[in-house]
Amino acid sequence: MEFPRTLVHESPLGGETSSLGGALPRIPRRPPHQAREDQPGAEDLVLGRYRLLERLGAGGFGVVWRARDELLHREVAVKRIWLGPHGDSERASREALAAARLAHPAIVALYEACAVEDAFYLISELVHGETLARLIAAGELEDEEVLEIGVALVSALAHAHARGVIHRDIKPQNVLIPHRIEEGAPAPDTFPAAAKLTDFGGASLAGEDALTRTGDVLGTLAYMAPEQSEGAEVGEEADLYALALVLYEALCGINPVRGATPAATVRRIGRPLDPLARRRGDLPRALTDALDDALAPSPRDRGSLERLGGALSDALDRGLTSAPRARSRRPRRVDSATEPYYASHPPRSAIARRDAVPRSLLERPQLPAAEDHAAGEDLATPRRLALPRSIWIGCALVAIGWQAWVGRPGVALLAVAALLPLVALPAVRRSTRVGAGWLGSALAPVLGLAGLAAVFPAIAGQAMRWRDRAVRGALGYWWLVLAEPLLARRLWLGEPAGTPARTVWEGSIEVAAVHVVAPLLTLGVLLGALLWACGSVVLPWLVRGRSATFDVIAATVWSAALITAAPALDSGLSSQVVHPGPRGAALGAVLAGMAAVGARALRGPV
Repeated sequence: MEFPRTLVHESPLGGETSSLGGALPRIPRRPPHQAREDQPGAEDLVLGRYRLLERLGAGGFGVVWRARDELLHREVAVKRIWLGPHGDSERASREALAAARLAHPAIVALYEACAVEDAFYLISELVHGETLARLIAAGELEDEEVLEIGVALVSALAHAHARGVIHRDIKPQNVLIPHRIEEGAPAPDTFPAAAKLTDFGGASLAGEDALTRTGDVLGTLAYMAPEQSEGAEVGEEADLYALALVLYEALCGINPVRGATPAATVRRIGRPLDPLARRRGDLPRALTDALDDALAPSPRDRGSLERLGGALSDALDRGLTSAPRARSRRPRRVDSATEPYYASHPPRSAIARRDAVPRSLLERPQLPAAEDHAAGEDLATPRRLALPRSIWIGCALVAIGWQAWVGRPGVALLAVAALLPLVALPAVRRSTRVGAGWLGSALAPVLGLAGLAAVFPAIAGQAMRWRDRAVRGALGYWWLVLAEPLLARRLWLGEPAGTPARTVWEGSIEVAAVHVVAPLLTLGVLLGALLWACGSVVLPWLVRGRSATFDVIAATVWSAALITAAPALDSGLSSQVVHPGPRGAALGAVLAGMAAVGARALRGPV
């Protein structure tokens, strides 16, 4: 689907939003001679460097212009907010302070904020694209495109929540979809996200005074969580509710909360909604369940951003098997005088190419989920490489045959033992294909060379699905113990006593089978692999990112437990080795804990 190159804007200046009360730190004012005192017009120069080119939109919250930065020679968006007797200076300051905390590909970037006399200026990146509201109204989004947008927004909100920012006004008008680059045009150096979240004027900031008093309401009625409509203090669950409602509308074409009148909308808030699974039974059940749960009236029952991100990502990875809904392909007519927005350059394929976004966006945004979708590969990494199992096994057989051909049948046997788990690797859900994530298990012996093998369970614990974490943890351990005789070096517990030199066994299948592989087929090795698998599985359930102190304690206990249990569970192997203690256990445990806490901090809390 191609987007016309037109700047669009829809209700970024307040729309249905209202705000009351509160006090905020003031942004420093510039001297009045650096900007006009009256309302600027086209071709005016504001703040001494921004030349206004085109008025894009206006509302109760201010006016937005397309402008050129004469100093850096780039186009920007200039929002001018009146600070007169009835101006909303607190909301303006709130938007600037919230945006200043954030730096994410799926969030519109703020370049500068400045108050001059009776006006407040916000200088942002200029996004060439359309609002999600227009695309939903036109019916021009495919299901997969909606999922891509959802993944990007999950990642953006996880980033904001981790930095103490609750948006509180998520709606299709505040989601910008950048244009794609026309075919044949040169690709830019970087690609923006599939969607960009904007308008943090109503955000709640941790550590700042509340913008609203208890009982006051801020937000957009048709997308407001029940607790928010009641004037109660809201948290991350309110943003999750609003995002789920936006995605529900994008997938169905209707907002189940919006009524014919504001009063009708108010009556629907907090009532159970028609399940998405009933309207779109062709969508994956895990996806519809995650969205329906996120729309629960009680915040406690909504799950988490990670669960929703995991469901969206899984649906994208395995593909939507049902026939796509028919969509209108008529060209969209856009009036550039009534719509903005804020990003530096259009993407080549903002929606269809999720590998263009850092899934540090898809920070895949990929994100973890609880249970089946816990821990995550940040939501905007590239789509995982997944090939039929027969292809993986065929490649493995080629490598094994090559070793036998060059006169190393013993090494070929070791390769058979290493690659045998290929037949049992979990496939992508609802698919016969197997992802390439298992290749990361090769990091275990690589880390073992540096005496840091204990760090690997923390790395395996970053996979999104618990099955993937378990497989990677166990496979990494198996490859680690097999690598020790192959490299003739102690990587973890060391080779079993009496293992012959590689020059002796690599040319003989019989010697390799009896003196290298057989000593590793013990209960001790099985228990060691099980220990790493379990450690990888439970890691994201312990280190959740909600409290730095708790995370440090949990990661410390987790890594210490793994290192303490290793010699006991590996007793079947340890009794045969010269050095029964794991190599680099202490340092590895410390680094594993740091890696676990650091990875969770980057992805945001569960």
